[in-house]
Amino acid sequence: MAGMTAAAGGGYSGTPLWKKLGLKPGMRVSVLHADEGWEIPLDGAPEVTWVGDEPAGLIVAFFRSAAELLAELDDLGERIRPDGMIWAAWPRKAAGHVSDLSDSVVREAALARGLVDVKVAAIDTDWSGLKLVWRLANR
Repeated sequence: MAGMTAAAGGGYSGTPLWKKLGLKPGMRVSVLHADEGWEIPLDGAPEVTWVGDEPAGLIVAFFRSAAELLAELDDLGERIRPDGMIWAAWPRKAAGHVSDLSDSVVREAALARGLVDVKVAAIDTDWSGLKLVWRLANR
């Protein structure tokens, strides 16, 4: 299952990716639509439970287009209720990728659904991500 061994870097900050993403001991984690071979480096990470399409405390979802994001965001939001998080990732244009997604597109889609962005990060050299959570009033 994606996410279980070391393969993806943590971007530029030097902070391990598992820490950037917010992995906590015992957390239920799902990785969706990652490129083949992409996984969260787990050196020093707490033990977590990997889940597929089930409720999770953390979902890392990779989207290549706005249509993909819009088709899934409602469902992902329900899977993290009340206090989980979604990392919605999109291809970095600075890495030469072409996509109609950007932080503003992800943010606008999230806000329309009652989710708010609380952090932005480089997932790796090819992907950027916004951390989305439910507004306090919607929990």
